[in-house]
Amino acid sequence: MQVDSVQVLMERGLAGDRASDRKPSAAGGGKRQVTLIQAEHLPVIAAFMGVKQVDPTLLRRNLVVSGLNLLAARALFKNEPMVLCIGDQVALEITGPCEPCSRMEALLGPGGYNAMRGHGGMNARVIAEGLVHVGDAITCRPAKGTIPQLKLW
Repeated sequence: MQVDSVQVLMERGLAGDRASDRKPSAAGGGKRQVTLIQAEHLPVIAAFMGVKQVDPTLLRRNLVVSGLNLLAARALFKNEPMVLCIGDQVALEITGPCEPCSRMEALLGPGGYNAMRGHGGMNARVIAEGLVHVGDAITCRPAKGTIPQLKLW
């Protein structure tokens, strides 16, 4: 279902999503609280499927973003996390790739799973909750306190 805005909840993900109804199994919640996919990958998936376009609601991802390389928003090192800021309130930590599931065959048709391999998007954990709207700006920055201090010798 496509909406114009949604509440992002700490340790749970998006309000109304099936995952947000579950109680977090660990402190801070799981690594797959929010799923994101790049709009730039939709035409690629469609091309692999041999169709003009793919309906993003079929891909089972929470947010479609554009203009930002989600893979580059993931921390290179565990001790140097990156934060994805959406609008004025919401912050997410990219936790890893969101691999396609076998349901893509049923939803997209034969070859749907393979069409999404490498284009399935990313998983994220909620760092700061709030309301996000279609069209909100997205920025990526290092988490506070993780920028190393350099010393010249």
